[in-house]
Amino acid sequence: MDILSSVSETALITLCARVREASAENPILKDDAGRVLLERLAFALPPGNGRSMLDRKIPSSLSSHIALRARKYDRCTERFLKENPDGLAVDLGCGFDTRFWRLGLKPQAYVEVDLPPLILIKQELLGETVPYRMIPGSVLEPGWMEEVRAMQVEKVLFLAEGLLMYLPKKEVVRLFNRLSRNFRHSRILFEVVNERYTRGIWKKMVVFKMKRSLGSDAGASYSFGVRDAKEIESYGSGIRVAGEWSYFEEKEIKPSLLKLFRHLKFLTRTQWTVMAEIC
Repeated sequence: MDILSSVSETALITLCARVREASAENPILKDDAGRVLLERLAFALPPGNGRSMLDRKIPSSLSSHIALRARKYDRCTERFLKENPDGLAVDLGCGFDTRFWRLGLKPQAYVEVDLPPLILIKQELLGETVPYRMIPGSVLEPGWMEEVRAMQVEKVLFLAEGLLMYLPKKEVVRLFNRLSRNFRHSRILFEVVNERYTRGIWKKMVVFKMKRSLGSDAGASYSFGVRDAKEIESYGSGIRVAGEWSYFEEKEIKPSLLKLFRHLKFLTRTQWTVMAEIC
């Protein structure tokens, strides 16, 4: 299983952070399935960066951020499927996510999409406990979209948690354009970074911070960013921004001092989540 690239390492970082936060005395979220997956990964991973990542101490601020983000995406998914009982949630670049179990979803209401090696690892580790559909493939290729269209073309919630910033901008624009042409009465919940962190000294700062905190250079792969969420509306017909969220808004943010800066757009729009509707 020695196939973790610098980008797919982020899937491991996210899993570790989420499980460790879930094990805290007053956890932001529970993730029993994540704990099982992490234990099996620890047993299966060969020596190397992946295994060393499991033993590395993750800053509490990062664990908190990742857990708060996961909880936000959980709640949005739960709300969407409650409002649309016949709806479908599609997790793009799912990584080692365990949302299906956290929410107790129906198998027909959930789909995961990620690169074939990662989907294969997840299937091998979780085996028959995965009752929902998993589609191996790049989110940049149209194949997965055709499979989803065969299932449903309306009332679909697309989740892109910690994904888009690693993709080339022209590919993100193309992805949104395809979604807007192929799905109606649907939504896209996605995380973005400010455009300034995709180039120059700002990008170097991200790389340095990731390397120092986690021993990973995944931050060097930041490629896509926006100056303002409204920019997304130009990526396809009928796309409208319906809301924005930053973990600065949450009372459990760590360190708690950061709550004092929740009104500073310079900080809250560094890395944040956007909900967009496809009309």
